[in-house]
Amino acid sequence: MKYSEAFKSKMVRKMASPDGPSAHALAQDVGVHQSTLSRWLRQAARVQDMTKRDQASRSWSAAQKLEAVFEAASLSEEDLGPILRRKGLYRKDLEQWRGEMLKGLEAKLPHRRTSSKTPEGRRVRELEKELRRKDAALAETAALLVLKKKVQAIWGAEDAATTRRRGK
Repeated sequence: MKYSEAFKSKMVRKMASPDGPSAHALAQDVGVHQSTLSRWLRQAARVQDMTKRDQASRSWSAAQKLEAVFEAASLSEEDLGPILRRKGLYRKDLEQWRGEMLKGLEAKLPHRRTSSKTPEGRRVRELEKELRRKDAALAETAALLVLKKKVQAIWGAEDAATTRRRGK
């Protein structure tokens, strides 16, 4: 049977109140099965717990987040669980904070490439250009040597007949 959200929330409020009836007693009074009432109460507690944890993790200052990430990094897996539960955090919160911190640090790092506006930057660019030119010349020379070896392998070395034809 389908129950309205208003009815569900009314039953949960009754059971959750400090002097509220148990799920079994309320089930006898309203005619809803006890397991259904218990499930509604568990679901409401889970939603409320998740809301509290999300709000708690959002209200942390940057310094507190940094401290929590460093503390978690120094703990073993077995020791981390109780600390997270005590602080009301999830492992994903710590991972997210760590990622945000690394991203922030990377944004502050100087760029690897030197600016071409400074004298050092211009010198670096000139040297890189010269290096590329020399690499190309070296590659060309290596290709010519390989071709020369292939020609010698195909036609053989110069013999006496070849020298006479050339006039040597």
